[in-house]
Amino acid sequence: MSGDASPDSHRHSRAPQAHASLADVVPSLLAGLGVAGFADRFGLNPARGVCLLLVDGLGWHSLRDHPRDAPFLTSLTDGREPITAGFPATTAASVATIATGSPVGQHGIVGYTFATPDGDLLNALSWHTHGGGSRVDLRERFVPEDIQPRLTALQRAEAAGVRVTLAVPHAHRDTGLNRAVLRGADFQGVHALGDLAACALAAVSGSQPSLCYAYHGDLDLLGHVYGVGSLPWRLQLAQIDKLAAAVAEGLPPGAALVVIADHGMVTVTEEGRLDFDTEPSLQAGVRLLGGDPRARYVYTEPGATDDVRAAWRELIGDRAWIRTRDEAIAEGWFGPVVEPHIRDRIGDLIVAARTDFAVVQSRVTPRLSRLIGHHGSLTDDEQLVPLLVHNPD
Repeated sequence: MSGDASPDSHRHSRAPQAHASLADVVPSLLAGLGVAGFADRFGLNPARGVCLLLVDGLGWHSLRDHPRDAPFLTSLTDGREPITAGFPATTAASVATIATGSPVGQHGIVGYTFATPDGDLLNALSWHTHGGGSRVDLRERFVPEDIQPRLTALQRAEAAGVRVTLAVPHAHRDTGLNRAVLRGADFQGVHALGDLAACALAAVSGSQPSLCYAYHGDLDLLGHVYGVGSLPWRLQLAQIDKLAAAVAEGLPPGAALVVIADHGMVTVTEEGRLDFDTEPSLQAGVRLLGGDPRARYVYTEPGATDDVRAAWRELIGDRAWIRTRDEAIAEGWFGPVVEPHIRDRIGDLIVAARTDFAVVQSRVTPRLSRLIGHHGSLTDDEQLVPLLVHNPD
C-alpha cells in the first residue's frame, strides 16, 4: 500500500518498540520506595524519597544534540538508554500514562483532543470543548473521575503510606486532567523555577517515604513557538539544566532525582503543513477532526471510512501512516489492551506523521496552526525520551 512502506533508518523513522516506556516509571519508583504490588523494571536503587521531574517536550535526541547547553543532564545520559512515550506522544496522554502507570488503551486519555460520547471534541489539557467559538467547560458533563476511573499509581502510593506531592503551576489546580490522572497527591502550586526547586526539595525531606512529581512546561512552549534547537529553546534548556542541578545538589540523604519527559518534538516548516480547513478533499465524509497536528484522529460519517482513507492517502502519500482504529489497536499503538469503553474515543482513522509534516486547521485553531514545533506521532524524535537518575547514595 502506498505510504506504508517500512520506515527508513533516519531519526524520523518509527521508534523501536523494545524500549521500556513511561508507564514503567512510577511503578519502578514505588517499588524502590517499598510499595507492594509494583515492579522495578529499571533496577533503580531503593530510595527513601524521589523527586520525579518532568520536563515537557525534552526529547532524548534533542537533549543529546545540545550537551553544551545542558551539561548536567547530558552527564546523566551516560550508560543509559531512552524510553518511549507511547502513542500519541502528547502531554495529556503521557501525563496520564506516568501517573497511572498504565498505557493509553487502559487509562483512556487518548490524546490532546478526542471525541466525547455526545459529539463534542474535548481538549484534555483544559477540559473544555476544542475549536472555534466559545469554550465550554466539560468537567460536569464529562466528569474527569468517570473518564479515568482507575486508581492512579499516586493513590496507591498514598494508601501505602508514601507522601505524594505535586509541584506544578498554580493554574493546574482542580483542572480536569489533574482530577482524572493525578489524584492522590498533595497539590503544591508553584510560580517559577525557584519555588519549583524549593518545593521539590521540601517534598522529599523528612523521614516518611516520599514521591514528588514536579512539572516544568516552558521548554515545550518555546519549542512550539521557535522550534527545537532555536536560541530561545537552547537558553531555556540551560535554565532547566541549572534547575535539575540545583535539585540534585540540595537532595537530603536517601533521596534521588529522576528526570523524564512526556515527548520530544519535530520542527515543521510552512511547506510541511497541510491545511484541513482549505482542502475540500480532506473534509469530505469527516464529521470531526481531533488529536494533534502530527497524530490526527479522523472521525468519519457512517460508512465513509474507506473513502476518507483513500482521499487522505491520495493527498498525503508517504508523509504519514494511516490506520483504521482496529488496525492501530491490533498493531499495539495504544498498548497491549484497549478497554471497550475507550475505543470510540479513538478516531475511525489515525493519521500519524512520518516526515516533517502536520495537518493543521487554520480557521478552527489559527494559533496552533502557526506553531512550528509539533509532536504526537511515532517517530524517534517524538517517542524517545530520557530517563535520567541522580542518586547520590
